[in-house]
Amino acid sequence: MKFGIVIFPAKKVQDYANSLRRRYDPHYALIPPHLTLKSAFEATEEEIKEIANKIHSIAKNFDPVNIKITKIGSFKPVNNVIYLKVESPEELENLHNELNSAFDGNQEYNFVPHITIGQKMSDDEHSDVYGSLRMTAVDFEDLADRIHLLYQLDNGSWTVYETFRLGKE
Repeated sequence: MKFGIVIFPAKKVQDYANSLRRRYDPHYALIPPHLTLKSAFEATEEEIKEIANKIHSIAKNFDPVNIKITKIGSFKPVNNVIYLKVESPEELENLHNELNSAFDGNQEYNFVPHITIGQKMSDDEHSDVYGSLRMTAVDFEDLADRIHLLYQLDNGSWTVYETFRLGKE
């Protein structure tokens, strides 16, 4: 089974992201807007119980993280993804690093905290959409107090397997 670890932002951020994702992200119906802490990885039913215990231990060692979203960015020329840029406080980087090193530690890309709002676009479409969105004023602040272990269903959608509160209980 495929699993991943994410933060879901506040409802106002999700509503804003979805207003754009509905049009520009073909994964819109598969997963809510999220900030990926550990990208998709494979695990069995038996392994995931141990992984969930590790995540629980890690989450207890981190206080809730203040997240600021200040602009719209793009990963071009690496790929045609448009995203909400999440200012990266040190705690968020440390949480990401801790989660990745607790497992295989392999990651395809460097950690750039973001919430995807558009992807799988042609070069021309990306240029048009990013050109019109990048000047948009964006200003959200949120306190992330939990992380979520997700798993992928057979239809490609993602759902929560378990939620972990950040900080001491």
